[in-house]
Amino acid sequence: MSSDIMTMEEVADYLKLKLKTAYAVAARGDIPGFKVGGQWRFRKSEIDAWIKQSSRQNVSKGKR
Repeated sequence: MSSDIMTMEEVADYLKLKLKTAYAVAARGDIPGFKVGGQWRFRKSEIDAWIKQSSRQNVSKGKR
């Protein structure tokens, strides 16, 4: 059974970030996530939506 919930390590790998950077981005609230027992968890569907939204914002600002 494939889960929609990702750990910090999985989301760092998915976003091609160093683990330390992923923790910093999550702590700032830049990516959608939540804590369970002090450990970060992320819904893949929300990360995908965040990527899509961020991409649209960058294109509209003239960034690529």
